[in-house]
Amino acid sequence: MFAQCLASCPDASQLASHMQRQPRSSVSRPSRRCRNFSKARAEAPDAAEAGPLAIAKSGKAFKAVKDIELIKKTLPHRYPFLLVDRVVDFEAGKTATGYKNVSSNEQFFNGHFPSRAIMPGVLQVEAMAQLAGIVMIDPEKSEQQENFFFGGIENCKFRKPVVPGDQLMLHVVLTKNAKRFGLVKFAGKAYVGSDLTCEADLTLFMAQ
Repeated sequence: MFAQCLASCPDASQLASHMQRQPRSSVSRPSRRCRNFSKARAEAPDAAEAGPLAIAKSGKAFKAVKDIELIKKTLPHRYPFLLVDRVVDFEAGKTATGYKNVSSNEQFFNGHFPSRAIMPGVLQVEAMAQLAGIVMIDPEKSEQQENFFFGGIENCKFRKPVVPGDQLMLHVVLTKNAKRFGLVKFAGKAYVGSDLTCEADLTLFMAQ
């Protein structure tokens, strides 16, 4: 299925817009990686070949435009509360697409729930908020890392459970930036495959 979606979306510039408008299975295959640090887009492998290894080679292996080490230089969060593993599309101050690989070893699965492991919905929202933080925080300004706070959640809906083994794709878009008050708002969505699992409007504050 991923090979089909790559073939159907040849335009590299469509990656973030497809994440916002369509299910993740429609994400396009970029042909090159942008070198501008403030605006970068990941490359995906060629999954169009046929044969017995086609399924094995059709994984969603987008290369990182921000890997986990760079994420840790941007966000103050650490295990077990760092919920963004990789950023695959990024435009500073505007938008980002990233993901969280949901492992059966996640600490929260010990109690949520022992008989049926489900990722807490509030952590999906937190993951989107962390991705929004990556959009807004300048990693060269360490004072921003300690002065960025979650301010509110509106229009939040949980659509489908997220379970061990899922790859939770995250997409956030800036909708308001009131610099005078240090307030920013984002529209966030989370997907597993083609299924929307969570959506919310997020308010965050950057202390002056």
